[in-house]
Amino acid sequence: MNIQIHSLRFDADQKLLDFVHQKVGKLTQYGEDIVNAEVYLRLDKDQLRGNKISEIKLDLSGGPLFARRQSKSFEEATDGAVNALKKQIARHKEKKRGV
Repeated sequence: MNIQIHSLRFDADQKLLDFVHQKVGKLTQYGEDIVNAEVYLRLDKDQLRGNKISEIKLDLSGGPLFARRQSKSFEEATDGAVNALKKQIARHKEKKRGV
């Protein structure tokens, strides 16, 4: 799987990039037909809810899946988005099987 990470409005350090790459890379355990993953890490102005946003778009053979989470840290936001995508991949598999 090809993983592209884009950091908008800031420069991500290598530790954060490695974390995101590791988390998104584990999604291949849930869906073998994942072709490409694009991750957008961005800063928002909303300090109350958390100003770190992680958006992940997966390209699957059946169509794209997308998750967006906002949190106080990029790690927490990425974890939330990856968990949401795990559920979407499971639903996608069930739909594909006709369950």
